[in-house]
Amino acid sequence: MAFRLIIYFIAGVCQDFLLTLNWRFINKEKIIPAALFSFAVTIVSMLVLYNILTELDEQRSIISIVIYALGIGTGTILGMKTKIGGKNK
Repeated sequence: MAFRLIIYFIAGVCQDFLLTLNWRFINKEKIIPAALFSFAVTIVSMLVLYNILTELDEQRSIISIVIYALGIGTGTILGMKTKIGGKNK
């Protein structure tokens, strides 16, 4: 179970890091990178939520969702700190 929680945390970090970059590309009107990041965010989020809902029991699902949400919060921080997609060209 601990390994699965680590995977959910990492997936949450990746998801929101990509989402934050996606918003930057949208703001800069960079269509192709925005579309690619949007696709990636959707795939990550749907795969994790599908896994949580179908493979875990009620108690472990709640813990998994909380860990996933902590990863999402961490991903937001990392996405805000990075310089990727932040400059005008």
